[in-house]
Amino acid sequence: MTAAAKDKTARLCRLDLWLNPVFDEIVGAAPGISLSVLPARGGDARTLAGLKTAHAYHVSAAKDELPRQWFVNAGLIAQCPDLVCVSSGGAGYDTVDVAACTAAGIAVVNQAGGNAASVAEHTYALLLAVQRRVVESHNRLRHDAGFTREDLMGHEIHGGVIGLVGIGQIGTRVARIAQGFGLRVLAHDPLLDADTIRSRGAEPVALDELLAQSDFVSLHCPLDASTRGMFGAQAFAAMKPHAVFISTARGGIHDEAALYDALRAGRLRGAGLDVWRQEPPDRDAPLLGLSNVVATFHTAGVTHEARRNVARSSATQLIAMLRGERPPQLINPEVWPIAAARIANLK
Repeated sequence: MTAAAKDKTARLCRLDLWLNPVFDEIVGAAPGISLSVLPARGGDARTLAGLKTAHAYHVSAAKDELPRQWFVNAGLIAQCPDLVCVSSGGAGYDTVDVAACTAAGIAVVNQAGGNAASVAEHTYALLLAVQRRVVESHNRLRHDAGFTREDLMGHEIHGGVIGLVGIGQIGTRVARIAQGFGLRVLAHDPLLDADTIRSRGAEPVALDELLAQSDFVSLHCPLDASTRGMFGAQAFAAMKPHAVFISTARGGIHDEAALYDALRAGRLRGAGLDVWRQEPPDRDAPLLGLSNVVATFHTAGVTHEARRNVARSSATQLIAMLRGERPPQLINPEVWPIAAARIANLK
């Protein structure tokens, strides 16, 4: 045990990236915990020194906003011998090497559900914008003349079939909202049994069946080895002709070049994209040049309400762990007995 671990005060660190103030308020009111806010850029020596003595680390989940040297990987872990719990600032945890944390006896939590309502709402914002050609109409009203309403005629979503790839907390909310639009809901989720999928408001189907039947395909799965590149040319070719593709999941699950080709060829009616391989995408990204693509900058979960929920969840889970209490959103539950024993040595 290092000297830092012997001094009874649990040391919690975060970087100075934007975070709802409720995080600092909650941590600041917790006895026996000190909070350090370290520079994400321009003060590497100070930041590394702080992390080297940290017991807990709230880390941004935004892979393209967090400098890579502050990702929680084997290299950083090796320099942080007292680190025992890590909290990702979102439902995703792209900036955390969970396997490396598990090997080091570090518990990892995410904030699944904290932004679920916001992401589910955004899913329909994208879908409706594509189907009703909202962005096209807005742009033509601002810049064009001599066109008719019929030139901007769209399609209803009522009576259609929406296929959800993944039906966790976000997908479940999307399924619930679908009922109000009169949509039939299909879902494919290899992590859940059929009865669970039915209980969440969807008909369980294989992925190929979902692609063949769905008018709208919406991704709500994590990015991992099993989903990276899942939606490429073959998947888009298997989709129902003139279907709409929506993703509020993670960039890298769909192949952007293959999606562009499918849209240009008229195979698909349109796409609503909140996530990108590179965020933000280059302004000359081919998909941004298509009128039937509605694009946002990974903002599905970026609402005032969701950011407050996520910050509160992260602070609460970190405090619970530092008190020796098992948190509700453990990503690596198998490590908890080891992490709990390490935490007990802090007291």
